[in-house]
Amino acid sequence: MKILMLNYEFPPIGGGAGQAHLCLLRQYADAENLHVDVLTSAPKPGDVTEPLSETITIYKVGLHKKQLHFWRKIEVLEWLVKAGLCYRMLLRKNEYDLVHAFFGFPTGWLCYRSAKQLPYIISLRGSDVPGQHARLQLDYKILAPAFRAIWRNAAALVANSQGLKDRALRFMPSVSIEVIPNGVDMNTFHPAETGDQTDKLRLLTVGRLSVTKRVEMLIGAVEILHKAGCKLNLTIAGGGQLEPQLKNLVRQKKLDAIIDIAGRVDPEKMPQMYRRSDIFVSASMQEGMSNAMLEAMASGLPLIVTRCEGVRELIKDNGMIVEEASAEALAGAISKLAEDRSSLIRMADKARTQAEQFTWRRNAQEYLALYERLT
Repeated sequence: MKILMLNYEFPPIGGGAGQAHLCLLRQYADAENLHVDVLTSAPKPGDVTEPLSETITIYKVGLHKKQLHFWRKIEVLEWLVKAGLCYRMLLRKNEYDLVHAFFGFPTGWLCYRSAKQLPYIISLRGSDVPGQHARLQLDYKILAPAFRAIWRNAAALVANSQGLKDRALRFMPSVSIEVIPNGVDMNTFHPAETGDQTDKLRLLTVGRLSVTKRVEMLIGAVEILHKAGCKLNLTIAGGGQLEPQLKNLVRQKKLDAIIDIAGRVDPEKMPQMYRRSDIFVSASMQEGMSNAMLEAMASGLPLIVTRCEGVRELIKDNGMIVEEASAEALAGAISKLAEDRSSLIRMADKARTQAEQFTWRRNAQEYLALYERLT
């Protein structure tokens, strides 16, 4: 079987979808009778071809990227033009059985244009499904007809959580959507062997610094707890357009000593960052299925999150879902665990157990079964 995979984001560009794609490819590296070509992007001009394994080749079209974690509209258009040329070249040179695209748009547009020639699968990831994303509301309205055409002509649509599927069906109830959850590397992400002795509660949030993550709400919660005498600190890991604004907010509130905005952290350093923390917190208004939450769970961290799509499958007895999206409500939930260390320890143990349900091997097996069904 020969598959062409598309993703306009791929490490180091982008966030969770690129990392998930890379993890899936690593599973495919050992798959028998499977050859994969990947068309994606690079941050600087110039086309690059990289082998990931003997059976996986990655084609990167170089862009004029200003920020790794933020896409300007001109950059999206640049990718569509350059990737479109490379896409047509790959179709001429190779006989593929199927195209698998991450994101319905912009990536899925290329598949849609060649639908009569080759069937395609769309993996819906989150921002490509109309929802609450404040920055993309006008884009959703303008592109809605294109979204519907791309989805309607797909051989299969796949969401990475039930919550994302539900959101997609609110936008287009007539389509059929399967759910294949994200995975996590249980060997790379694991609890610390011995807990560090500290009198401070160590909070961690990880993700692209965008409006949808509502990081300012987490900063407000920490401010409330700090004024109440709670000993804690918060590490904010992730890059994005809002990083300077959030740093200014921390300085204005005089919280520099207890809030660290670490910026983008190298992936190889992330496992240790999780292990040095006590609780993973998130105020995100929407998720597909958060890679960071899965990594935190595998590392033995309880989750405290505001209710949003993509958390229903993750949190059972390993954390708390805060119904009211406010700094006060988040502070209250954090305070409960700070004052009840036995519950914190119990949730930490359950977090690892809950994470064991989500593996990249299972993710790959489910996608391979889908490929075989469609070819």
